[in-house]
Amino acid sequence: MNIAIVTGGASGIGRAIATALVARGDTVIVTDINAPGAESVAERLNTLGRGRALAEGLDVTDAEAVATLYKKVHAEHGRLDLVFNNAGIAIGGLAEELTLDHWNRAIDINLKGVVHGVQAAYPLMLEQRSGHIVNTASLAGLVPMPMGIPYTATKHAVVGLSLGLRAEAASAGVKVSVVCPGFVDTPLLANINPGLPETPMSGDGRAQIKKQAGGFYTVERLARDVLRGVARNEALIVAPATGRTAWRGMRLSPKLAVRAAQFAATRYRREHHGR
Repeated sequence: MNIAIVTGGASGIGRAIATALVARGDTVIVTDINAPGAESVAERLNTLGRGRALAEGLDVTDAEAVATLYKKVHAEHGRLDLVFNNAGIAIGGLAEELTLDHWNRAIDINLKGVVHGVQAAYPLMLEQRSGHIVNTASLAGLVPMPMGIPYTATKHAVVGLSLGLRAEAASAGVKVSVVCPGFVDTPLLANINPGLPETPMSGDGRAQIKKQAGGFYTVERLARDVLRGVARNEALIVAPATGRTAWRGMRLSPKLAVRAAQFAATRYRREHHGR
């Protein structure tokens, strides 16, 4: 039985990972800025009759709150085995459609939220000489993805952070993986740029993304892929197969990958701006 923390656990990928962990018998602290949502998820997971779920409200942009919670979990359970720094938001729109508010929100949640989780968990795991940190990035962290470059930039940063930390942590008994999902069916797709200045992708980003992706992977299948990758201590967990294909294409020919992204951006600009 593992002791695990999952951020962004009230919905989407976080909820699916928390569900898979409890289903196999782990104790999971489900955290989310939406505290009632986290509580609802925990209550449902506790009906599975296997592991156990606890709920905590948590704003990952608050470094002190993150550190306090992680230390509390470690103190109460005597260890911290798994941390899924998963909370994130989507940003959609061309660079000229976005404001500094879009950039700052993406950096605060998608990047600094992961940094805060790492800073809170890593010292505890170094002390116990065990543990696994799993950071959620995106396929956008591996390939050039337009119409949301604040999101793309932060996810590239999470990939670099994770791989660099993995190299440092290996000799100390701590494992680090980064999850890079392709297009997964989550609430983020339906609500792009929440509470931020609107762009043509605001409100119905799902339709725009579906046009680019052609279809979505389920969070349940992704959760299985993630736990399989964690069990194998994979550095990069890339799913689904279409995402792995895109990643291979980027490695084989960055020039062609950029051209494909350029085509998508040109089509979007023509459809929404007539040029």
